[in-house]
Formats: sequence, C-alpha cells, structure tokens
Amino acid sequence: QVQLVESGGGLVQAGGSLRLSCAASGHSFGTYTLGWFRQAPGKEREFVAAISWSGSTTFYADSVKGRFTTSRDNAKNTVWLQMNSLKPEDTAVYYCAAKRGTGAYTSHYAYEYWGQGTQVTVSS
Repeated sequence: QVQLVESGGGLVQAGGSLRLSCAASGHSFGTYTLGWFRQAPGKEREFVAAISWSGSTTFYADSVKGRFTTSRDNAKNTVWLQMNSLKPEDTAVYYCAAKRGTGAYTSHYAYEYWGQGTQVTVSS
C-alpha cells in the first residue's frame, strides 16, 4: 500500500515555473513506477510524465516534452515534477500515481495508487 500527497500547485503567469512534489508513505516506494497525470474541467485525465522505479528512465507526453522534468529520490520517498515555460493550456488538477512493474506508463488504468491532486492555474 502506498499513500501519495501532492503539493506545490498554485497560480502562475504564462511563461512561469512551478515545482510539484509528491510525498509517499508506505512500503517499498522504491519499487514503484511513479506517474504524473492531469485533468482539466470537462476533459479526460491525461498522461503527463512517468519515471521508473530507479529513476533511470523517464517518459513525457509530447505536449510537455522539453518543458517538464520529473525526478525522484527514493531515500526521501518523494517525486517531483518541474514545470517550466508554463502555458494556459497546462491549467489542470495534477495527480501523482504509483504502479508496480514496467510498461503501460501512459495509461492511467495501470496505476494502482493516486494522490488527491493539486490545482495548477496558468494565467495568460
């Protein structure tokens, strides 16, 4: 069982930056793949980024590639999402999620544990 708590959301102007954190509790955090998803009002939840259990492999949606970076520290049970050059279309509730095993990084159905989400609003 893994419990996830996101923080770091807020209101920022277009072109600005935010850093989201996801703190985990529970056993074997270092064995889970961690993913970031977002959901805007009236839209489906979409994949943003994922990082393998070791941190050696990362995956990004095309819409955020080159602007967002995910990283993790297993000793601190924390994963981060650094978001730069933010755009109004990045406005959404951002969730971190955890899954066992490899593969299916971009599918939210594959993730077993979810945080409560944190709001990111980018003004134009």
